[in-house]
Amino acid sequence: MTTLHYRIEASDLHAHLFQVTLTVAQPAAEQTVSLPVWIPGSYLVREFSKNLQNLRAQQGRRKVNLTQRDKCTWVMVCKRGEALVLSYQVYAFDNSVRTAWLDSQRGFFNGTSLCLRVHGQEQLPHQLQLPPVKGHADWQVATSLQPVKTDPKGFGLYQASDYDELVDCPVELGTFWSGSFTACGIPHRFVAAGALPSFDGKRLLADTQKICEAAIRFWHGKGPQAGKKAPHRHYLFMLNAVHDGYGGLEHRNSTALICNRADLPRQTSPRTGEGYTTLLGLISHEYFHTWNVKQLRPDAFARYDYTQENYTQLLWFFEGFTSYYDDLLLRRAELINDATYLKLLGKTIAQVQQTPGRHVQSVAQASLDAWVKYYRQDENTVNATVSYYTKGSLVALCLDLKLRQEHHSLDAVMRGLWKRCQAGPVLEQDLLDELQALTGRNWQTEIHDWVHSTHDLPLRELLSGQGVKISAEIATMSQRLGLRVSEAGSIVQIRGVLRGSAAEAAGLAAGDEWLGLEVGAKGQGGSWRLGKLDDLPALLGQEHKLTALVSRDKRLLRLPLQVPAQASGWTLAMPADRKKGWPAA
Repeated sequence: MTTLHYRIEASDLHAHLFQVTLTVAQPAAEQTVSLPVWIPGSYLVREFSKNLQNLRAQQGRRKVNLTQRDKCTWVMVCKRGEALVLSYQVYAFDNSVRTAWLDSQRGFFNGTSLCLRVHGQEQLPHQLQLPPVKGHADWQVATSLQPVKTDPKGFGLYQASDYDELVDCPVELGTFWSGSFTACGIPHRFVAAGALPSFDGKRLLADTQKICEAAIRFWHGKGPQAGKKAPHRHYLFMLNAVHDGYGGLEHRNSTALICNRADLPRQTSPRTGEGYTTLLGLISHEYFHTWNVKQLRPDAFARYDYTQENYTQLLWFFEGFTSYYDDLLLRRAELINDATYLKLLGKTIAQVQQTPGRHVQSVAQASLDAWVKYYRQDENTVNATVSYYTKGSLVALCLDLKLRQEHHSLDAVMRGLWKRCQAGPVLEQDLLDELQALTGRNWQTEIHDWVHSTHDLPLRELLSGQGVKISAEIATMSQRLGLRVSEAGSIVQIRGVLRGSAAEAAGLAAGDEWLGLEVGAKGQGGSWRLGKLDDLPALLGQEHKLTALVSRDKRLLRLPLQVPAQASGWTLAMPADRKKGWPAA
């Protein structure tokens, strides 16, 4: 069988250019090629072709003319029976998990950013040649692609069964740290670029192993055959540690991660902070996606269309339910305790409750609108939309707690969906059918109210039913006023104003710089410079009225503001004498 061959060379590190040579052994008489406009798992049209340059084509010594049909598609008239060779460069300077990066320290790419799709030949085997990087003999390669012939550092030839697999296996290049472990019989590798010398890789490996084993056993049981039932035979974690960054993107047998290097565990300190717990949650989230979205998929993802948006109303399930289980599996793996888990849960609840957009948009609508709203957030996003991650995770929580009242669990539903749908797409009706098969009753009302309406979820009732104690939590000043601000160098910059808030009633707006305030209705409490929002209580004392002095478009405004009485959120806790149950089991 003929194959398509890509040679990708880190050709100019300082100019951040990859050189790509694509050889099509048997082109069509009129051959079309295109570059994807988005990458699965990140629901935004990102126009990767904007970074492609100097595209040329030839057959033998004959130049082949390229006709650009649209922003990312080219057509060539070819001679049958003669190999077509395309060469081009890709500018790679996006230090995220979604596209490509190249400099003198590190290289990384997703195939959707570099690999043209040869129309009509997507199902053929695809080969990837990675030559060593000149002048960097210490660089290595990490990728989950199947090696064909590689050197000890990983440079050489790799093969994918088709185009989808090729672009679903990102590549890491550089002088990264590397470690490995086995989870339920499945080999796993973890590479980390940019980590400090004090990085405790041994601890990260041990904790990640616990996460992977918890996930595999969640889906396939605790027996000795659990690993053999998993959809992957090997797995690769690729972590990029930076000064300031966070995110992850799932792939079929790997994931690309980015985190603050300060959040990594250190050999010099046995204690770790909230940042490391957040990183473990991210690892758990992306690994859980190996089953939920890479195997179990919405109908729209049964076959990716790389040329346009792929719409689904089910991201609340695929992202939201995964967000529910990421921290829950940390608890079950005993990487966090009940108190830490409930603190994380309380934070998620607060995020949703402080989102006025939850009364405007259902979580199903939010899924459909991801392409134009979630990934294009602005100052009004919080007022107009709700996150399918956070509210979706709370829908999963409500389902789980409701099922437990009836002596079942969401775990059984997820495993039932795996048996029911792993060979095909998951529809909302499949979830309803699995719920009914498990419990013997119809769940249409709950799914409608929690997913397709803008009603608040019955969190207090369901959590109390599990013995969770709910107490009031003092709100921050930004929560009381309904503001989103950034503070740097004693400058308070307003980034967003919540709908129906005291700040909105006063006329504060995104973009305002809050300079100072006059205390009291008539300023009888004096005039003060405002350095940070949390200074307000000390400046106000017992007073609740003030005049905000703000700068807007270089104009100075005086805006009367009534500070609301102390608002509160939730603090969640388990009673000390409670028997083991949810969330530990």
